[in-house]
Amino acid sequence: MTAGPDEIARAAAALRAGGLVIVPTETVYGLAADAANPRAVAALYEAKGRPSFNPLIAHVPDVIAARRIARLDDRAEALAARFWPGPLTLVLPIADTGAVCDLARAGLDSVAVRAPAHPVMQGLLKAFGGPLVAPSANRSGRPSPTTFADAVDETGAAAAAALDGGPCQIGLESTVVALLDRPRLLRPGAVTRAEISTAIGPLAEAEADARRSPGRLARHYAPNLPVRLDAAEPGLDEAFLAFGPAPAGGRVFNLSPSADLAEAAANLFTFLRAADRSGAAAIAIARIPQQGLGEAINDRLRRAAGFVG
Repeated sequence: MTAGPDEIARAAAALRAGGLVIVPTETVYGLAADAANPRAVAALYEAKGRPSFNPLIAHVPDVIAARRIARLDDRAEALAARFWPGPLTLVLPIADTGAVCDLARAGLDSVAVRAPAHPVMQGLLKAFGGPLVAPSANRSGRPSPTTFADAVDETGAAAAAALDGGPCQIGLESTVVALLDRPRLLRPGAVTRAEISTAIGPLAEAEADARRSPGRLARHYAPNLPVRLDAAEPGLDEAFLAFGPAPAGGRVFNLSPSADLAEAAANLFTFLRAADRSGAAAIAIARIPQQGLGEAINDRLRRAAGFVG
């Protein structure tokens, strides 16, 4: 059942007291903390087992709130007008170092900021009245939770409150674009490279700015089992994440029988977790096309398998 106003108010109070809260977004479930509170952010890192050099995204309700913590140029304003609220994170020069503490920014002079679209998260941000850092509510390196139950299972023990928002609509973390010099795509996501390029022009590759984005570790979103990519079929004792036509079997999890990339993205982490719990010895994953949303899906799968880039 979706969290109501009373639950949101209690969660906001828990955040003001320095606690952590499980929150829904349209991308994945997050574990939120007050972005200005270094002790709360430290507790968040501890709960996730997250390396302290990996920066966090500051979540705000809208572009007006974003302007209080970051310096938005014309490109940022254009992207915010087109894609916010929604699954796009912008890495921008920091404007208020007190609003997003040094620990949350991993000591950088930039801040990653996003306005999420989920109504429960929007309600929480407005009730709290300041930016919240909210990385995915999983233990660091594990697949991101896209259901309330998985989020609670991963990090519920560390949370003072948990808000149910139903299954996540998108199922992949936000696209991350840096606007510090040339616009750079740091992490692909539901807002595609083509959509961003249409709005502000061509995107450069991450290069040195990669460290400014969350989710850039070589092994990330990883299940416990070994992962084999671009598999035509499962091997002996492998679970299989299929895409399109698939063999029958108890350990076959079809990301999209119709080969629809949006459906595959929404199912990716849920099915990766299911395969991890299936009793198989390893996970084989079918080839996913690279175009459009496939770029983001393949980025997550390479990191799940332990490959860089």
